[in-house]
Amino acid sequence: MDTWAGAHDDGRVNRVKLLPEQVANQIAAGEVVERPASVVKELVENALDAGARKITVEVKAGGRSLIRVTDDGHGMSRDDALMSLERHATSKITRAEDLASIATMGFRGEAVPSIASVSRFVLTSRLAEAEGGTEIAVNGGKMMAVKETGAAVGTAVEVRSLFYNLPARRKFLRTEETERAHVQRMLTLMALAHPEVAFTLRHDDREVWRLLAESGTGAAALERRLRALWGKGLRLIEIDCAGELARRPFDADDAPTKACRVWGFIGAPGVSRSNREHQHVFVNQRPIDNVGLGMALREGYHTALMKGKYPVCCLFLEIEPAEVDVNIHPAKREVKFHREREVRKFVADAVSEGLHEFHSQELEDRSQKSEFVAPENFGLKATDVSSEAMVEQKPLDMGFAQPPAPIHREDARPLVPQPSTLNPQPQPAQPLLKVPLKILGVVGKLYVVLESDRGLVLMDQHAAHERVLYEQLLEQMQREETASQKLLLPETVELSATDAQFVAEQVGTLSRLGVGISTFGERTFLLDALPPFVKVKDTKNFVLSLIDELKSVGQGVNSMRLGEAMVIMTVCRQAIKANDALAGPELEKLLEDLRHCTMPYTCPHGRPTLIEMSYPELEKKFGRTV
Repeated sequence: MDTWAGAHDDGRVNRVKLLPEQVANQIAAGEVVERPASVVKELVENALDAGARKITVEVKAGGRSLIRVTDDGHGMSRDDALMSLERHATSKITRAEDLASIATMGFRGEAVPSIASVSRFVLTSRLAEAEGGTEIAVNGGKMMAVKETGAAVGTAVEVRSLFYNLPARRKFLRTEETERAHVQRMLTLMALAHPEVAFTLRHDDREVWRLLAESGTGAAALERRLRALWGKGLRLIEIDCAGELARRPFDADDAPTKACRVWGFIGAPGVSRSNREHQHVFVNQRPIDNVGLGMALREGYHTALMKGKYPVCCLFLEIEPAEVDVNIHPAKREVKFHREREVRKFVADAVSEGLHEFHSQELEDRSQKSEFVAPENFGLKATDVSSEAMVEQKPLDMGFAQPPAPIHREDARPLVPQPSTLNPQPQPAQPLLKVPLKILGVVGKLYVVLESDRGLVLMDQHAAHERVLYEQLLEQMQREETASQKLLLPETVELSATDAQFVAEQVGTLSRLGVGISTFGERTFLLDALPPFVKVKDTKNFVLSLIDELKSVGQGVNSMRLGEAMVIMTVCRQAIKANDALAGPELEKLLEDLRHCTMPYTCPHGRPTLIEMSYPELEKKFGRTV
């Protein structure tokens, strides 16, 4: 009896079988091609790797019926075009060592055959030196035709009826509008990463947007591309920080240092969103998702963000390719850093430094309003705290002394209607607290009304005093001058073996925070002192919460911030309340103290301390503009 594949002479049947190539391609497509936006991503990445300077993306029915990507790159020969349809065929890498330093957008060689296996696929390509091009048609992974054709230099890929042979996968696609939005977001990321490339997006034969290639390089080109996509209403801060990653404790003395650079734009204090939609981070021009970098952004903003808000940013991290691993997932959105903690600290420091420079030097005024962006969409609306519960506690002494010398200023220009323009050019200006401010009065026993030569300014006295007290108390903590109040009855705290070892290593840090704790046994500690602003009933839970914070913060972040939640709660109780009436000298002193703060434009909760309404805004509200 003849044997057949998968069977033995004794009747046994093999359970492990080699899958057909078409099935293998469809399985790979399940990882690479999640939705129409995935197709656009892979094809645009190939176009960029081919040196394209102009890319056109056309979609119909949200990408269900048609996706066409056309570029003017260097194109492919007939043999290369045929080889590109084979799995793991690529021109990006040639050996395993290349995976350690990937510099191209694509490298796996899976995208094109995967897309072709789940659609009706047509690839047309032509080299510059060739007289004609090559057209290849594939239906569901089966080669249908290969022929010569007339074509422009570059490559055009047409994908029709996506997932037509996988109905179970096709039914999981969302509505046309949702899929179109995903395509547009993906193309937006590519356009931001490559402002030197022109992009055009068409949906259902209607042009959605056309982005011209930006001249120049670096921040200037990126800013023009950002404003073309986001509008001109965002106040952005440019950051550019280059240096070397911090050395790790176990690095050898002669170990080479790793260069790193972070540049791009972040939103000014008060510019935030309720989601991460406008939070774009690129590593070596590749848009990525990385939890550590998201945490670094929030760490850099710190108290400049309200709770539940996310930064607006477009940041580029440039790092040696060998220091980042992009071969984590076929979609190539997730990456891992070999020095995760050091990269996180570098990014957090760069963002923090950019925010500090915003407050301390003259910047280009980017506060011109746009009809496309409403200020309330970016967290600029003040929060009334007059309904907060009053605390029966004596307010802190603000140290009011003699009022400062009167502030001399030029008389504000009269409210004369000025002709408006469609594209007003931003004029150089100083940060708000760098210009003279004149106190006019108080509204609602909370909002201080001020006048500048630029318009009207409102100051929340409670939020401003919170910021002043917060920075004063933090400064004491950082100078290791935190007061420590002895407990009448010291308490013992018994911990697990793991926590006990961790606390033993952090006794010095806790001491600088004003927490007096010492070893009292193998797993027992004696707590005999706490900072005066800490009022807790359950000391063990307090110690456990500090341990959790220490573990989550790690060594890459300033440990002095461990007690900030309690500091914020304390200054909120002790700051001037909404109904506390202040005299003129006290208001002048509060304003002067706010000027000397590191982050004066937000309270520790991230709410704005100052809101400015320029003369053009006032004139518009009163209908005085033409």
